[in-house]
Amino acid sequence: MKKIALLIGCALIWFFSSTETVLANKTSVFIEGPSTAGKGSEVTLCLTVTHNANSFFHYTKLVTVQVNGQPFIQWVFTSGKRPEGAVFKREVKIRITGNTEVVAEAYCNIHGSEGPAKVTIVPSESGAP
Repeated sequence: MKKIALLIGCALIWFFSSTETVLANKTSVFIEGPSTAGKGSEVTLCLTVTHNANSFFHYTKLVTVQVNGQPFIQWVFTSGKRPEGAVFKREVKIRITGNTEVVAEAYCNIHGSEGPAKVTIVPSESGAP
């Protein structure tokens, strides 16, 4: 009986983590925000993170944001503290002092990342977007 339970457990782990299943995919992120902003202003960027699975075995484990090549913020998830859904959003507020490149990347605990998303915000001299 214990062998059967172990086999079923292993099969479930394989099913939820296999790259061949429909549920398996890499995590992706998309950044929404302005391309220009007033110099010295604060802008809000919206990150939309997408991953087709959100189970105990297979979930988004990390979302990172860098501003001008420097770590800015990150969200870490675990099997017990997973994201709220297969698609979820996070907001980031940054101050624009010059040309600002924002890079976000999200990672599946098994399959990794679809790759980084990038936006560049250029300051407007007038102080208005």
